Amino acid sequence: MLEYSVSIKYMLAGYTVFLAVPAVYLISLVIRVRNLKRDLQTMKEFQKKNPK
Repeated sequence: MLEYSVSIKYMLAGYTVFLAVPAVYLISLVIRVRNLKRDLQTMKEFQKKNPK
């Protein structure tokens, strides 16, 4: 059986990974939404400058 201090380290490492993965995913989503908004604004400006 593992010592108490070693098992605590494994538990903390597990919680760190468990929280880090969703955090990275949420940061990625925020960046993607920001880029989509910027692209949409660029397309609207381009459409105003170049109507059909």
